[in-house]
Amino acid sequence: MNRGRLWWALWALFIALVPLPIVGDAPPPKAPAIRAAIRKGLAAELRPVRLSNCTFERWGEKNDGGYVVCSNLLTAVRAGYSYGISGYDGWGCDASRRLKVKVHQYDCFDLRQPSCPGGDLAFHGECVAGAPSTQDTRVFDTIENQFRKNGDTATRLIMKIDVEGAEWESFAAAPDSVFDHIDQLVVEFHLNEERRHWDVLRKLKRFFYVTHVHFNNFSCNNALQPFPAWAYEVLFVNKKIGALDPSRPADGVVPLDAPNDPTTPDCQVALP
Repeated sequence: MNRGRLWWALWALFIALVPLPIVGDAPPPKAPAIRAAIRKGLAAELRPVRLSNCTFERWGEKNDGGYVVCSNLLTAVRAGYSYGISGYDGWGCDASRRLKVKVHQYDCFDLRQPSCPGGDLAFHGECVAGAPSTQDTRVFDTIENQFRKNGDTATRLIMKIDVEGAEWESFAAAPDSVFDHIDQLVVEFHLNEERRHWDVLRKLKRFFYVTHVHFNNFSCNNALQPFPAWAYEVLFVNKKIGALDPSRPADGVVPLDAPNDPTTPDCQVALP
């Protein structure tokens, strides 16, 4: 979620001025081509497909913090997880109230606990990562361990994660059993030009259909083609419940989409 326009502005400046990581020992003249090839590969993994049995609904905030889900495919969900809440969590509150389930919230940087009248929220003052650790008194743990501590190793779940780049290592470290019982997974990815992230997306796609992609217009950047922005929200639907419709392409922007920042131009495109 947005942690203030100043944060986003500083991060955008960092992206513009500091070269992103590249793979291997390629000489500097080849670096832009390698980075462009990696972005192209990542974009290919993120092309959405159409599901014949998905009814889109928007949960969470009107702008930043709101995400599209397939609301009719959540009847078996018995718990929710919301990672990276920054003191407010309209998505987690909607998930709890609409599904009548407990939603576990995780954030070790902002310890404010949102209220949710009529909902059942459990706040955890820790973050998610690829391995357990404690850094400057902040506790980090894996998705697998957090599910286990809450008694959810086999519970049918819905999960949202927006953790400023930590999603890559968290997913890479998670065993297959973690994804097998997540019915829907909403992720805000943060573009990182590393070839190994192809493997992360391919891993997720063994379990999920890429059902919807929306670009965060706080992060629009024309230098990242074919991506129009370096932050992008993806809805994954478990293949056990989603019915693939190969007869038609997926919709790009859907009517429920809204710009994360309503005061600046949007930058939605269809990935090639």
